[in-house]
Amino acid sequence: MKKLITAGLISTLVFLGGCNKQQFGTGTGAALGGLLGSQIGNGKGQLIATAAGTVAGAMIGGSIGASMDELDLLKTNRTLEHTRTGVTSSWQNPDTGVQYAVTPTQTYETASGPCREYRTNATIDGHRETVYGTACRQPDGRWQTVN
Repeated sequence: MKKLITAGLISTLVFLGGCNKQQFGTGTGAALGGLLGSQIGNGKGQLIATAAGTVAGAMIGGSIGASMDELDLLKTNRTLEHTRTGVTSSWQNPDTGVQYAVTPTQTYETASGPCREYRTNATIDGHRETVYGTACRQPDGRWQTVN
């Protein structure tokens, strides 16, 4: 089921006032997991897939969001700002041991500035999670998740 849920790590890319990383990761993961689950089947099967996607997304998003610290957020922001599309930036957090690999997959302009789609792999306690997301640069230079 985890491979079907592609959410959660998106939320760890930005600092949000009034909400810690784990809370935002859980909420974003739940929303995107539910959205993904709603695309499967129809009728009662679709409702079950939506519910399962919501729960799995919340679990994955919360665990990844909790695992990232300011160093990881800074490196992710730097990757989105400076790394060419298709090139992976990898690191291991020296304090937590968690490994991250962020790859910008597409860059495009919007009326408010540049946006980038990306893929993130995180290995937490031996478990690998792959998450896809989109972030846009804010006027202050931060990259903020848009989905």
